[in-house]
Amino acid sequence: MTVAWRKYGRVIAGLSGAMAVGFGALAAHGAGEASQASVWLEKGARYQMFHALALLALCHWPAPDQRLILLPGILFVVGMLFFSLGLYCMALLSWPIQMVIPIGGTAFILGWLALAAAAIKSG
Repeated sequence: MTVAWRKYGRVIAGLSGAMAVGFGALAAHGAGEASQASVWLEKGARYQMFHALALLALCHWPAPDQRLILLPGILFVVGMLFFSLGLYCMALLSWPIQMVIPIGGTAFILGWLALAAAAIKSG
């Protein structure tokens, strides 16, 4: 991973973590506990936080070939954009974009598989 990717990865991880906390708080205190919007906000925040932490860990992975961990990082960011942001848009803006959320979930899964492959390849 290049120095620039590490820097931007940490920035994205920090912003994503902050967003996850903010949307999680909105789910708990502002969207109504039993509402569908609250459920979507909480789920989006939970997945975004998990993947923000995973992205941060990738930025510090001492792999011999840093390019191996670039793909999982990109897939985690794509997943956060499509899955978490998609849920936030549905909850807050009532946008009918349910079709993009599985793209994000698939990106998350592929990111974890790419991470496992990178671990095997790097020894």
